[in-house]
Amino acid sequence: MSDVKIGLIGGSGMAAHLAGEGTRHEVDTPFGKPSDAVVETTLAGLPIFLLQRHGPGHLLNPSQVPYRANIFALKQLGVTHILATGAVGSLRLEMKPRDLVIADQIIDKTRRPGTFFDHAAVHVEFAEPFCPVLRQILLDAAKPAQGAPAAAFAVHDHGCYVAMEGPAFSTRSESLMHRLWGGDLIGMTAMPEAKLAKEAEISYALVALVTDYDSWKPHQTKKEAEANPPAAPEALLAEIIGNLKVASDNAFTLIKKTIELIASQPVRLEACKAKDALKLAIWSDKSKIDPAEVQRLAPLWLKYFG
Repeated sequence: MSDVKIGLIGGSGMAAHLAGEGTRHEVDTPFGKPSDAVVETTLAGLPIFLLQRHGPGHLLNPSQVPYRANIFALKQLGVTHILATGAVGSLRLEMKPRDLVIADQIIDKTRRPGTFFDHAAVHVEFAEPFCPVLRQILLDAAKPAQGAPAAAFAVHDHGCYVAMEGPAFSTRSESLMHRLWGGDLIGMTAMPEAKLAKEAEISYALVALVTDYDSWKPHQTKKEAEANPPAAPEALLAEIIGNLKVASDNAFTLIKKTIELIASQPVRLEACKAKDALKLAIWSDKSKIDPAEVQRLAPLWLKYFG
């Protein structure tokens, strides 16, 4: 278990739960600096590396997040597994605001740099964008202990996440189209984060925090609006922020139980396949790759160059 290091990527809510003593790592990478210093602490005896995706004060919008620097920094610090959180809109009636969803698939509509390997042909297998092993541990952690009451919040065992560019939200037509595609959730940050984690051979799972129903579902039906005047926009925004706060608290409860489960059953992580993701993925003739590039990305792939 000594080599297991858990990275937590989330917002200020996650940081607030883990506030206290910790070591700040000011990391630099070939892709610049990450969103913020990585804070190292411990939970259930495991080393935890916390990174605020949007930086201090949430100043980085989803398109400005330095995803490559973030994942590379965690790799440099030896992180082996990532548990991420992210706010999403729901495209399905049954996935209600304040629910948590353990996403299992993704549709990528972003236009951001999505690879570390700009000077080599590296093709990782990505059929399962979220680690099935980590997903199952999250789901196991969501189950009530024998004789204990069920959790006060719902956790859905699957969901297809549509990753959009933003920072504006979807038009109603786009939202309806995403439903027709088979999307269950709409968000802006899971890609290229999940893909880069796979390239870095880090197992990655996402806990999606449902805040609202996106724009496909009117907040009120026409009949409801006639009976009760629509809420002011400020009230709707306050409701969404309140949903995010509750979902974030629920997510931390789940992640804490997940880390405790990992600490008690570390052998389960041996089945994670991401640790060998590059073994068959480097299609370039390695002898032709610039040695300077090999060294620049050494934490990612040096072990494959003899």
